[in-house]
Amino acid sequence: MILLNCIINSRKLYGVLIAVLCMGAVTAHARDIEIKSPDGKMKVDINLNGQIVYNVSYDDETLLKDCRLGMTLRGQVLGENPKLVGKKKLSADEMVAPVIPLKFSSIRNHYNGESLKFKGGYSVEFRVYNDAVAYRFVTDKKEAIEVLSEDFSIGLAGDYLTHLQQPGGFKTAYEEPYSHVVASQWKVEDKMSNLPVLMDTGKKYKILISEADLVDYPCLFLKGNGAEERIHGVFPRVPLEFGEDGDRSLKILKEADYIAKTKGNRSFPWRYFFISKEDTELLEQTMTDKLASKCRLDDVSWIKPGQASWEWWNAASPYGPDVNFKAGFNLDTYKYYIDFAAKYGIPYIIMDEGWAMSTRDPYTPNPEVNVHEIIRYGKEKGVGVALWLTWLAVENNFDSFKTFADWGVAGLKIDFMDRSDQWMVDYYERVAKEAAKHHLFVDMHGSFKPAGLEKLYPNLLSYEGVRGMEQMGGCYPDNSLFLPFMRNAVGPMDYTPGAMISMQPEVYQSRRPNSASIGTRAYQLALFVVFESGIQMLADNPTLYYRNPDCTEFITKVPVVWDETKALAADAGEYVIVAKRKGNQWFIGGITNNKQKEREFEISLDFLNPGKNYQMTYFEDGINAGRQAMDYRKKDCQVKSGDTFKIKMVRNGGWAAMIQ
Repeated sequence: MILLNCIINSRKLYGVLIAVLCMGAVTAHARDIEIKSPDGKMKVDINLNGQIVYNVSYDDETLLKDCRLGMTLRGQVLGENPKLVGKKKLSADEMVAPVIPLKFSSIRNHYNGESLKFKGGYSVEFRVYNDAVAYRFVTDKKEAIEVLSEDFSIGLAGDYLTHLQQPGGFKTAYEEPYSHVVASQWKVEDKMSNLPVLMDTGKKYKILISEADLVDYPCLFLKGNGAEERIHGVFPRVPLEFGEDGDRSLKILKEADYIAKTKGNRSFPWRYFFISKEDTELLEQTMTDKLASKCRLDDVSWIKPGQASWEWWNAASPYGPDVNFKAGFNLDTYKYYIDFAAKYGIPYIIMDEGWAMSTRDPYTPNPEVNVHEIIRYGKEKGVGVALWLTWLAVENNFDSFKTFADWGVAGLKIDFMDRSDQWMVDYYERVAKEAAKHHLFVDMHGSFKPAGLEKLYPNLLSYEGVRGMEQMGGCYPDNSLFLPFMRNAVGPMDYTPGAMISMQPEVYQSRRPNSASIGTRAYQLALFVVFESGIQMLADNPTLYYRNPDCTEFITKVPVVWDETKALAADAGEYVIVAKRKGNQWFIGGITNNKQKEREFEISLDFLNPGKNYQMTYFEDGINAGRQAMDYRKKDCQVKSGDTFKIKMVRNGGWAAMIQ
């Protein structure tokens, strides 16, 4: 009997031991989660031991390590001692069709992922693409919440070279030149960086960091941590009180102790890492499109992206024998711009500061300008008129959207926001929504980078927030060669290209009205192909465009939306050659920096349809363009699929072609 009881008890003990081991296996499985991309090469490993920690690797090479994520609400810390209560696998393989296709008219959205649900009313969603990783918080709370801070902290698997745009504070026009520092030298006390940030691992990979689906929440900025080789996020806090700060902005007098006050049942912005093996992949990536929410407009047929003739950069100063009026910001001059736009099929003109009697009053036009007659004349010629305003004038006169629509205005250029706290992010959405209600497009200047709002409201055609040509000598190819890989890689960019006076940097001097650019003439033509914007400016004087008809005819034939993009050669900060297709026409644009006297490339035209002959018209740097940047050559030739073609670009040079 004693022996029998021993046997029974032994069996019970064995059963308990097995149960404990099984529970341990479940717990271990719950704490270590692995998500792989559809092709199995990209991987995220998630550990839930006290914090939510993850590593990112590609082909078993760790690129980001011991990364932490969390969010501190008033009364709760999301991600602290996380208790996993459920998991749901996520996946998609679908085609996305952007309303304003800046790279592709159809985009494949293909990923694996998981939604991790935690005790406390929140989840974290991960998506793993073949070339990217993204995550976001989702909260499920009945009441409104105050977000005190968000923990975005990534560890680097090496001392990566980091390309940054570093403002002096949260109030910024986002026009600083890029700086380039190794992570160990980016110290805590150094300036922060706005997004996007590009990191070079030194082992063929580059990592682009940005955010998407940014709604009712502040923009993310990044700070270094010196020798620890870590980067963490910081955010502007919610402004509570404002004071006067001139005629175009407000001064923040008091801030809250939180970064956002928002509804408790919502998803938060995606944080994403695009990982390229070749720099050409950065030019073709479309992560913002993939992660943005769906368009909120039922009717988008009225939204017409296109080019615009712009008077500010050239000080509204046409001249010459065909100008028999006193040029300036007046009725005759604007009619001249409209005539120019109509001749070349440019759909818009921009009327910048000066069309109204006051920057504070959007209802009273300057009588010398006579906006109503200009709008009428533009309609007669098939050219729409867009008006410049300060954001403060718009905010103080929100019913002006209806007024402008009644006038017949096509769009608005809104300027000097210079902030990205939650209040200002909400302002962007209010503007885009109200403008759409009245069928007006919007171009944001003094603005943060695109982060998905332009997908919700595709009438938001472009953002500035870039060191563009209005910076004159401060805009130079060595800096601009990072834009396709960084700023323009996350969305539309209003750089305002199109200079007809070109100079090399050692002889550069320029002043409005005779504005000039650094870089060759071929470089300027190529910018219209390389740079992407739903509203693309022709920044220079119509007089100079008339005097250079071959260049003007090329520029005005370049579309602003594309069906296909194919990067042919690229090295971030050094050179770009990209081919883009709209319908049955291809355009090629190439630009390079100041570091070599000449660069030569051999590109393949295998992207053309086989069995067809094509006519190619191209512009190249002239033999003297290395000294005299105005020197260029226009040539024509026959090409076909499979041909190779040699391209030569001088320093700060370019190459541009149309194939049809």
